[in-house]
Amino acid sequence: MSNNVLAVIPARGGSKGVPGKNKRIIGGKPLIAYSIEAAIKSKSLDRIVISTDDSDIAEIGQSYGVSVINRPESLALDDSAVTSAVSHAVKALRDDEAFVTDVVVLLQPTSPLRTVEDIDSAIDVHFKTDMNVCSVSECGDNHPARMYSILDSRLQSLMPKISSLRRQDLPKIYHRNGALYVFSYPSMVAEGIITESMVPYIMGAESSINIDTELDVALLEAVLKLS
Repeated sequence: MSNNVLAVIPARGGSKGVPGKNKRIIGGKPLIAYSIEAAIKSKSLDRIVISTDDSDIAEIGQSYGVSVINRPESLALDDSAVTSAVSHAVKALRDDEAFVTDVVVLLQPTSPLRTVEDIDSAIDVHFKTDMNVCSVSECGDNHPARMYSILDSRLQSLMPKISSLRRQDLPKIYHRNGALYVFSYPSMVAEGIITESMVPYIMGAESSINIDTELDVALLEAVLKLS
């Protein structure tokens, strides 16, 4: 295999929480454009591709000069695994262009504030550790010590031993923010993307904004106006 580093931006046309979110205009440009622009600036990526089933998204990618892999509808359903899109893209590049990669960077377009510095730094962590990298952000008020299940109509603490501690006394816990994954392609085929042997790339709360709901869109627009 080759150490060529491939960035895959998976962008389906469909979305339930925010219809058409990947091509929705936010801050004057399509949501997916933020990820494309950051990837283009990267000095660590050898190739960037968008995997999509949507012609409008394909046109957006092509307008930036980025290659587009036309994803079959069967791999672009609500329950389709992102690993299927990655495998399809890797195999298409291998078969059609003889581009072979051993390292994949997954850039979800729903994380628009991830920067080129984040991308290059996470790739650097991968090569220094020879391990898969997962971006995370520190839990604040959403610390699991503040979380409960409901059993027999009563609240049951998920972490009862520390549920009454002050926020500043709680152990640091990190949330997988979905902005960045760097992994070897063979390991993805064997184990998937989320494994027990990942190392963290820590991001701040603002750069970890993830667009899943209209409230997330409003938050992103507010942050963009302040920047």
